[in-house]
Amino acid sequence: MHIPVLLNETIDALAVKPGGRYVDGTLGRAGHSKKIVAMGGKVLGIDRDDQAVAEVEAMKISGLKIARGNHGEIAEIAKANGWCEVDGVLLDLGVSSPQLDEAGRGFSFQREGPLDMRMDRTKRLTADSVVNEYDQTRLEDVVRRLGEEPAARRIAKGIVERRALRRFATTTDLASFIENLVGRRGAHHPATRVFQALRMEVNDEMGELTRALRGGLEILRPGGRFAVITFESLTDRAVKGFFAAHAGREVSLQAGGSEWRGEHPRVRLVVRKAVKAGEDEIAFNARSRSAKLRAIEKLENERE
Repeated sequence: MHIPVLLNETIDALAVKPGGRYVDGTLGRAGHSKKIVAMGGKVLGIDRDDQAVAEVEAMKISGLKIARGNHGEIAEIAKANGWCEVDGVLLDLGVSSPQLDEAGRGFSFQREGPLDMRMDRTKRLTADSVVNEYDQTRLEDVVRRLGEEPAARRIAKGIVERRALRRFATTTDLASFIENLVGRRGAHHPATRVFQALRMEVNDEMGELTRALRGGLEILRPGGRFAVITFESLTDRAVKGFFAAHAGREVSLQAGGSEWRGEHPRVRLVVRKAVKAGEDEIAFNARSRSAKLRAIEKLENERE
Protein backbone atom coordinates (compact mmCIF):
# COMPACT_ATOMS: atom_id res chain seq x y z
CA MET A 1 0.00 0.00 0.00
CA HIS A 2 1.31 3.45 -0.92
CA ILE A 3 0.90 6.05 1.81
CA PRO A 4 1.36 9.69 0.68
CA VAL A 5 3.86 11.49 2.87
CA LEU A 6 3.27 14.94 4.38
CA LEU A 7 -0.23 14.87 2.91
CA ASN A 8 -1.88 17.63 4.94
CA GLU A 9 1.25 19.77 4.93
CA THR A 10 1.45 19.53 1.14
CA ILE A 11 -2.21 20.43 0.66
CA ASP A 12 -1.73 23.46 2.94
CA ALA A 13 1.42 24.51 1.06
CA LEU A 14 -0.46 24.34 -2.26
CA ALA A 15 -3.37 26.36 -0.79
CA VAL A 16 -5.80 24.08 -2.63
CA LYS A 17 -9.08 25.74 -3.55
CA PRO A 18 -12.28 24.52 -5.24
CA GLY A 19 -12.08 24.88 -9.00
CA GLY A 20 -8.31 25.29 -8.96
CA ARG A 21 -6.15 23.48 -11.51
CA TYR A 22 -3.17 21.50 -10.23
CA VAL A 23 -0.49 19.47 -11.96
CA ASP A 24 0.88 16.47 -10.09
CA GLY A 25 4.10 15.75 -11.95
CA THR A 26 4.76 12.51 -10.05
CA LEU A 27 1.31 10.98 -9.75
CA GLY A 28 2.31 7.59 -8.32
CA ARG A 29 -0.78 6.01 -6.77
CA ALA A 30 -2.50 9.42 -6.63
CA GLY A 31 -2.36 9.82 -2.85
CA HIS A 32 -1.95 13.59 -2.97
CA SER A 33 -4.11 14.02 -6.07
CA LYS A 34 -7.08 12.23 -4.51
CA LYS A 35 -6.99 14.71 -1.64
CA ILE A 36 -6.86 17.66 -4.05
CA VAL A 37 -9.88 16.50 -6.07
CA ALA A 38 -11.74 15.71 -2.83
CA MET A 39 -11.34 19.39 -1.97
CA GLY A 40 -12.82 20.45 -5.30
CA GLY A 41 -9.65 20.91 -7.31
CA LYS A 42 -8.92 19.50 -10.75
CA VAL A 43 -5.69 17.58 -11.33
CA LEU A 44 -3.59 16.69 -14.32
CA GLY A 45 -1.50 13.75 -13.11
CA ILE A 46 1.73 12.77 -14.88
CA ASP A 47 3.75 9.60 -14.37
CA ARG A 48 6.27 7.59 -16.38
CA ASP A 49 5.57 4.29 -14.61
CA ASP A 50 3.15 2.28 -16.76
CA GLN A 51 2.08 0.17 -13.78
CA ALA A 52 1.22 3.22 -11.68
CA VAL A 53 -0.71 4.81 -14.54
CA ALA A 54 -2.72 1.62 -15.12
CA GLU A 55 -3.61 1.29 -11.43
CA VAL A 56 -4.76 4.90 -11.11
CA GLU A 57 -6.75 4.72 -14.35
CA ALA A 58 -8.59 1.74 -12.87
CA MET A 59 -9.59 3.90 -9.87
CA LYS A 60 -11.61 6.19 -12.21
CA ILE A 61 -11.10 9.26 -10.03
CA SER A 62 -13.45 12.09 -10.99
CA GLY A 63 -11.58 15.35 -11.52
CA LEU A 64 -8.27 13.62 -12.33
CA LYS A 65 -6.87 13.58 -15.86
CA ILE A 66 -3.90 11.25 -16.39
CA ALA A 67 -1.01 11.66 -18.80
CA ARG A 68 1.86 9.22 -19.34
CA GLY A 69 5.25 10.94 -19.38
CA ASN A 70 8.22 12.23 -17.41
CA HIS A 71 7.90 15.11 -14.96
CA GLY A 72 10.81 16.75 -16.77
CA GLU A 73 8.29 17.35 -19.59
CA ILE A 74 5.74 18.87 -17.24
CA ALA A 75 5.33 22.13 -19.16
CA GLU A 76 5.01 20.44 -22.55
CA ILE A 77 2.52 17.85 -21.26
CA ALA A 78 0.43 20.46 -19.46
CA LYS A 79 0.23 22.70 -22.52
CA ALA A 80 -0.59 19.75 -24.78
CA ASN A 81 -3.58 19.09 -22.52
CA GLY A 82 -4.69 22.73 -22.58
CA TRP A 83 -3.34 23.53 -19.10
CA CYS A 84 -1.19 26.52 -20.02
CA GLU A 85 -1.51 28.23 -16.62
CA VAL A 86 -2.23 26.43 -13.36
CA ASP A 87 -2.85 27.19 -9.69
CA GLY A 88 -0.41 24.68 -8.30
CA VAL A 89 2.32 22.20 -9.15
CA LEU A 90 3.40 19.21 -7.05
CA LEU A 91 6.45 16.95 -7.29
CA ASP A 92 6.79 13.99 -4.91
CA LEU A 93 10.24 12.74 -5.82
CA GLY A 94 12.11 9.49 -5.26
CA VAL A 95 10.98 5.90 -5.52
CA SER A 96 7.45 4.87 -4.52
CA SER A 97 6.59 2.19 -1.99
CA PRO A 98 5.04 -0.14 -4.64
CA GLN A 99 8.21 0.12 -6.72
CA LEU A 100 10.32 -0.81 -3.69
CA ASP A 101 8.01 -3.61 -2.64
CA GLU A 102 7.93 -5.40 -6.01
CA ALA A 103 11.13 -7.44 -6.24
CA GLY A 104 10.87 -7.69 -10.02
CA ARG A 105 11.40 -3.94 -10.41
CA GLY A 106 14.87 -4.24 -8.89
CA PHE A 107 14.80 -1.11 -6.74
CA SER A 108 15.40 -2.72 -3.35
CA PHE A 109 18.51 -4.50 -2.10
CA GLN A 110 16.34 -6.20 0.53
CA ARG A 111 14.48 -8.27 -2.09
CA GLU A 112 16.14 -10.43 -4.72
CA GLY A 113 15.34 -9.25 -8.19
CA PRO A 114 16.93 -8.24 -11.49
CA LEU A 115 19.15 -5.17 -11.64
CA ASP A 116 16.53 -3.08 -13.42
CA MET A 117 15.41 0.09 -11.53
CA ARG A 118 13.65 1.66 -14.51
CA MET A 119 10.67 3.84 -13.62
CA ASP A 120 9.85 3.99 -17.32
CA ARG A 121 10.19 0.43 -18.58
CA THR A 122 10.27 1.54 -22.20
CA LYS A 123 13.77 2.95 -21.68
CA ARG A 124 16.83 0.85 -22.50
CA LEU A 125 19.25 1.80 -19.72
CA THR A 126 19.03 -0.45 -16.64
CA ALA A 127 21.02 -0.82 -13.44
CA ASP A 128 22.46 -4.00 -14.95
CA SER A 129 23.98 -1.94 -17.76
CA VAL A 130 25.48 0.59 -15.35
CA VAL A 131 26.95 -2.02 -13.00
CA ASN A 132 28.24 -4.43 -15.62
CA GLU A 133 29.17 -2.15 -18.53
CA TYR A 134 30.27 1.30 -17.25
CA ASP A 135 34.05 1.61 -17.01
CA GLN A 136 35.57 2.11 -13.57
CA THR A 137 35.98 5.90 -13.86
CA ARG A 138 32.40 6.44 -14.99
CA LEU A 139 31.02 4.05 -12.39
CA GLU A 140 32.96 5.78 -9.63
CA ASP A 141 31.60 9.16 -10.77
CA VAL A 142 28.00 7.89 -10.63
CA VAL A 143 28.39 6.42 -7.15
CA ARG A 144 30.20 9.49 -5.79
CA ARG A 145 28.07 12.18 -7.47
CA LEU A 146 24.61 10.65 -7.19
CA GLY A 147 25.08 8.47 -4.12
CA GLU A 148 27.44 10.80 -2.25
CA GLU A 149 29.29 7.64 -1.26
CA PRO A 150 32.73 8.26 0.36
CA ALA A 151 33.96 4.82 -0.65
CA ALA A 152 33.00 5.31 -4.32
CA ARG A 153 36.47 4.55 -5.70
CA ARG A 154 36.86 1.37 -3.68
CA ILE A 155 33.39 0.17 -4.59
CA ALA A 156 33.79 0.91 -8.31
CA LYS A 157 37.16 -0.85 -8.41
CA GLY A 158 35.73 -3.86 -6.58
CA ILE A 159 32.72 -4.12 -8.89
CA VAL A 160 34.87 -4.01 -12.01
CA GLU A 161 37.21 -6.70 -10.67
CA ARG A 162 34.35 -8.99 -9.62
CA ARG A 163 32.34 -8.63 -12.84
CA ALA A 164 35.40 -9.68 -14.85
CA LEU A 165 34.93 -13.07 -13.22
CA ARG A 166 31.14 -13.12 -13.02
CA ARG A 167 28.55 -10.52 -13.95
CA PHE A 168 26.27 -9.11 -11.29
CA ALA A 169 22.79 -10.47 -12.01
CA THR A 170 20.62 -9.65 -9.00
CA THR A 171 20.05 -6.93 -6.42
CA THR A 172 21.02 -9.17 -3.51
CA ASP A 173 24.20 -10.30 -5.27
CA LEU A 174 25.33 -6.68 -5.63
CA ALA A 175 24.22 -5.68 -2.12
CA SER A 176 26.00 -8.57 -0.42
CA PHE A 177 29.15 -7.91 -2.43
CA ILE A 178 29.21 -4.26 -1.32
CA GLU A 179 28.56 -5.25 2.29
CA ASN A 180 31.45 -7.72 2.24
CA LEU A 181 33.68 -5.19 0.52
CA VAL A 182 33.23 -2.17 2.81
CA GLY A 183 31.59 -3.65 5.90
CA ARG A 184 28.85 -2.21 8.07
CA ARG A 185 29.17 1.47 9.03
CA GLY A 186 26.15 2.14 11.20
CA ALA A 187 22.41 1.63 10.99
CA HIS A 188 22.14 1.90 7.19
CA HIS A 189 23.05 -0.94 4.86
CA PRO A 190 26.35 -0.15 3.08
CA ALA A 191 24.66 -0.60 -0.31
CA THR A 192 22.07 2.13 0.35
CA ARG A 193 23.95 4.98 -1.31
CA VAL A 194 25.05 2.80 -4.24
CA PHE A 195 21.48 1.75 -4.97
CA GLN A 196 20.38 5.40 -4.76
CA ALA A 197 23.08 6.35 -7.26
CA LEU A 198 22.13 3.57 -9.68
CA ARG A 199 18.45 4.46 -9.52
CA MET A 200 19.18 8.12 -10.15
CA GLU A 201 21.49 7.34 -13.06
CA VAL A 202 19.07 4.93 -14.72
CA ASN A 203 16.17 7.40 -14.48
CA ASP A 204 18.17 10.63 -15.02
CA GLU A 205 16.57 11.93 -11.83
CA MET A 206 18.70 15.05 -11.46
CA GLY A 207 18.19 16.02 -15.09
CA GLU A 208 14.45 15.38 -14.86
CA LEU A 209 14.27 17.42 -11.66
CA THR A 210 16.04 20.40 -13.21
CA ARG A 211 13.67 20.38 -16.18
CA ALA A 212 10.63 19.85 -13.95
CA LEU A 213 11.48 22.80 -11.71
CA ARG A 214 11.84 25.10 -14.70
CA GLY A 215 8.77 23.76 -16.45
CA GLY A 216 6.61 23.80 -13.34
CA LEU A 217 7.45 27.42 -12.63
CA GLU A 218 6.76 28.29 -16.27
CA ILE A 219 3.14 27.06 -16.20
CA LEU A 220 2.40 28.40 -12.72
CA ARG A 221 0.18 31.45 -12.72
CA PRO A 222 1.11 34.47 -10.56
CA GLY A 223 -0.15 33.69 -7.08
CA GLY A 224 0.11 29.94 -7.73
CA ARG A 225 2.02 27.56 -5.48
CA PHE A 226 4.78 25.02 -6.24
CA ALA A 227 5.42 22.25 -3.67
CA VAL A 228 8.21 19.67 -3.84
CA ILE A 229 8.82 16.67 -1.58
CA THR A 230 12.33 15.20 -1.56
CA PHE A 231 13.88 12.17 0.16
CA GLU A 232 17.60 12.61 -0.47
CA SER A 233 19.95 15.43 0.49
CA LEU A 234 21.07 15.71 -3.14
CA THR A 235 17.60 16.46 -4.50
CA ASP A 236 16.69 18.63 -1.52
CA ARG A 237 19.74 20.85 -2.11
CA ALA A 238 18.79 21.20 -5.78
CA VAL A 239 15.24 22.26 -4.93
CA LYS A 240 16.38 24.58 -2.15
CA GLY A 241 18.92 26.24 -4.45
CA PHE A 242 16.43 26.69 -7.30
CA PHE A 243 13.77 28.18 -5.04
CA ALA A 244 16.30 30.47 -3.31
CA ALA A 245 17.62 31.74 -6.65
CA HIS A 246 14.13 32.77 -7.76
CA ALA A 247 13.25 34.19 -4.34
CA GLY A 248 16.28 36.45 -4.71
CA ARG A 249 17.24 39.11 -2.19
CA GLU A 250 17.37 42.85 -1.77
CA VAL A 251 20.92 44.20 -2.02
CA SER A 252 21.89 47.62 -0.64
CA LEU A 253 23.58 49.91 -3.17
CA GLN A 254 26.54 52.18 -2.36
CA ALA A 255 24.76 55.12 -3.99
CA GLY A 256 21.75 54.51 -1.77
CA GLY A 257 18.61 52.47 -2.02
CA SER A 258 18.54 48.82 -2.96
CA GLU A 259 17.81 46.48 -5.82
CA TRP A 260 16.47 42.97 -6.11
CA ARG A 261 18.88 40.33 -7.40
CA GLY A 262 17.83 36.87 -8.43
CA GLU A 263 16.38 34.73 -11.18
CA HIS A 264 13.12 35.41 -13.02
CA PRO A 265 10.30 34.71 -12.56
CA ARG A 266 10.28 35.99 -9.00
CA VAL A 267 8.81 33.96 -6.16
CA ARG A 268 8.43 34.07 -2.41
CA LEU A 269 9.20 31.19 -0.09
CA VAL A 270 6.02 29.76 1.41
CA VAL A 271 8.09 28.00 4.07
CA ARG A 272 11.52 29.32 5.11
CA LYS A 273 12.66 25.97 6.44
CA ALA A 274 11.85 22.56 5.00
CA VAL A 275 8.81 20.90 6.56
CA LYS A 276 9.44 17.43 7.97
CA ALA A 277 7.13 14.66 9.13
CA GLY A 278 6.10 14.60 12.76
CA GLU A 279 6.64 11.71 15.15
CA ASP A 280 3.12 10.34 14.61
CA GLU A 281 3.51 10.17 10.84
CA ILE A 282 6.96 8.59 11.09
CA ALA A 283 5.61 5.94 13.45
CA PHE A 284 2.81 5.19 10.96
CA ASN A 285 4.92 5.47 7.80
CA ALA A 286 8.68 4.96 8.20
CA ARG A 287 9.30 6.23 4.64
CA SER A 288 8.32 9.73 5.75
CA ARG A 289 11.36 9.95 8.05
CA SER A 290 13.58 11.40 5.33
CA ALA A 291 10.92 13.47 3.56
CA LYS A 292 11.31 17.24 3.23
CA LEU A 293 8.72 19.62 1.82
CA ARG A 294 9.58 22.99 0.29
CA ALA A 295 7.15 25.38 -1.39
CA ILE A 296 7.08 28.74 -3.16
CA GLU A 297 4.49 31.15 -4.51
CA LYS A 298 4.94 32.88 -7.87
CA LEU A 299 4.73 36.64 -7.50
CA GLU A 300 2.28 38.83 -9.34
CA ASN A 301 5.06 41.08 -10.67
CA GLU A 302 7.18 38.26 -12.05
CA ARG A 303 7.30 39.82 -15.55
CA GLU A 304 8.93 43.03 -14.40
